[in-house]
Amino acid sequence: METRALVVRSVAYGESDVIATLLTEQEGKIAAIVRGARKGSRRVAGALEPLHTIAATYEDKGSELVTMKEARVIKPRTNLLRHLESMEAAGTMLRWARHVFPPRTPEPAAFATLIETLDALDGSAAGGTSRTPDDGSAAGGTPAPITPMVELARAGLRLLADIGWGIELERCVQCGARCPEDASAQIDAQKGGIVCRKCGGARVLLRAPARRAAIVALSKPSDATIEPHARALIELVESVMAAHTGYT
Repeated sequence: METRALVVRSVAYGESDVIATLLTEQEGKIAAIVRGARKGSRRVAGALEPLHTIAATYEDKGSELVTMKEARVIKPRTNLLRHLESMEAAGTMLRWARHVFPPRTPEPAAFATLIETLDALDGSAAGGTSRTPDDGSAAGGTPAPITPMVELARAGLRLLADIGWGIELERCVQCGARCPEDASAQIDAQKGGIVCRKCGGARVLLRAPARRAAIVALSKPSDATIEPHARALIELVESVMAAHTGYT
């Protein structure tokens, strides 16, 4: 079988082999043994590096590990490797994905989110990707550059939604009461969103500006709106992942 994939982890195995964790377009997360990878196998030369999209061909005999036969890079992202902040954001996103992707389960929307975000980070690292803020705050209408933290926050919220763990940010998940737009909200990560005070509240407090930024991030991106709250949104994403997967 051949599929597009992203390498999210590689572990040495024996004297010359590697076990690679792949997020694939067709089968979700799989683990593949790559024979001779540590000796410079030509069949996978350079294709086990993270951040690049690869075409992976593997044999599946129904065991826990598939056997990778060949892999090649089909979408390199060399700009990321030269920009530390973008590379760190991309690495965090792939680590998130490794935790939230279920084994052997296709997640096409989540895979598309990963590809789109990696491309945006690569473009941003090259200085070629930008967006115009909705409030027109960029001087002279000049598009504002995408920042890696903003892209990471947006990607995290979208990944949760893609995988079925989306956060309800406008209504109480228990009684359905709408949270006023200008109000902070208590978020229960396990229950999937806002829990109002009448229903007992929750431990995680999301301030009103950050809540509005999260809603915007899931609808239409705006650096001017999201940027000041990106770190709070990333913390929210990780709290949800921790509640569902034990992510730390």
